[in-house]
Amino acid sequence: MDLTELTIKEVHWGLKKKEFSALELCKFYLEKIKEKNKEIFAFLTVNEDSAISQAKKIDDLISQGKEISILAGIPCAIKDNILVDGVKCTAGSKILEDYTAPYDAGVVKKLKNQETIILGKTNLDEFAMGGSTENSAFGPTRNPHDLNRVPGGSSGGSAAAVAANMAAYSLGSDTGGSIRQPASFCGAVGLKPTYGTVSRSGLIAFASSLDQIGPITKTAEDCQIVFDAIKGKDEMDSTSVEMPKIPNAECDIRNTVIGVPKEYFVKGIDPEVEKIIKGAIKKYAEMGFKIEEVSLPHTEYALAAYYIIAPSEASANLARYDGIRYGYSAKDGNDLLEVYLNSRENGFGAEVRRRIMIGTYALSSGYYEAYYLRAQKVRTKIRNDFEKVFEKVDVILAPVSPVLPFKIGERIEDPLSMYLVDAYTVSVNLAGLPALSLPVGKVEKLPVGLQIIGRPFEEEKILELAKYFENQWKV
Repeated sequence: MDLTELTIKEVHWGLKKKEFSALELCKFYLEKIKEKNKEIFAFLTVNEDSAISQAKKIDDLISQGKEISILAGIPCAIKDNILVDGVKCTAGSKILEDYTAPYDAGVVKKLKNQETIILGKTNLDEFAMGGSTENSAFGPTRNPHDLNRVPGGSSGGSAAAVAANMAAYSLGSDTGGSIRQPASFCGAVGLKPTYGTVSRSGLIAFASSLDQIGPITKTAEDCQIVFDAIKGKDEMDSTSVEMPKIPNAECDIRNTVIGVPKEYFVKGIDPEVEKIIKGAIKKYAEMGFKIEEVSLPHTEYALAAYYIIAPSEASANLARYDGIRYGYSAKDGNDLLEVYLNSRENGFGAEVRRRIMIGTYALSSGYYEAYYLRAQKVRTKIRNDFEKVFEKVDVILAPVSPVLPFKIGERIEDPLSMYLVDAYTVSVNLAGLPALSLPVGKVEKLPVGLQIIGRPFEEEKILELAKYFENQWKV
């Protein structure tokens, strides 16, 4: 039996029944990483010694007859922009190549309290800026379904690790689709929670009003388990909130009305992707759900607004990487300004420099009102669009990506074509909503994800809808 193919719940019962030990399970995963990581390159760092030590601790608890949490002994992977105390955290950048985290992120603390096993840190687009994981300073991650194609980004390493059974689950971050898009490309389930439901403490900031940490898993049930473990208020993050308790009756999905936005099925979507997404929506109709066409009229402006707001926030957040306080520092500078300039030029990759320049320009005197302020007004209109639609329907179904996983190198020289891949995901971040990517089919061997978008704090509803689909239709 390949233990790495088991779901979280299956592993939990296997451990409790002593069908296998946590140490056996951990070693299965470590062997899988050794076997596959050279070609896929999902992991930047592997914590073999600490993982084995933690597994032995879980086995001791079980042998003593003590109760263990559902995530105890479950091997996971953490995106390398989320801090794990004592472990390198590079954010996929040369500027942080030798940086070691001095404390645990809020979500990592919660996972450690659950006695989960952290196998290592996963690859990503530098500072989470990208949609293909080709922008990592340490090399691209490859899609486990086709090694010539990208796994999506920026959480490509986290999604590929789960898809290739190198981790039972992983954590990623989503600023404009960076959990959902790689989950779609790799055939995993990925949840971007409502803004504020999961602490951002210890997440290396990209765009603070958009960033959100979430799980990538094998199934929707696994996703629910991990989300329940990491959600909730954290005193180290003032934007985090305590999730409201939802009565079971309100999570009953039988009378759910589903909206399908007409703006998401326009010119530019791959016909094969459209066919599979519409097929999944039809399956929901066959299961008895009411389907209504809805309109999100400002969708066409979302990408432009996002690519002003996100780089603007990035230009401020990344100002701290100056070559003086921590991280990479250029040695060839005659004065302080030259050290600053050389450190940033050599430490940051091309995509990061591009976005810093866009953001700095948009915030500069004379352009702030024309660009940044106008983008924020569009953001409000996008949020209002969703609010109006959610007066009529309970959830929205849409594609995650307009295209299939593309070949490595195919779009890297054309930033605009890369940005267009985010067309269906950025609106959710601008509005602060929860959304999930669910595998619903394949074109040949390439996965396609359905996006389920919910009202704020209604993660339970979209997870229940995803589980219902999984139970009815095995993809």
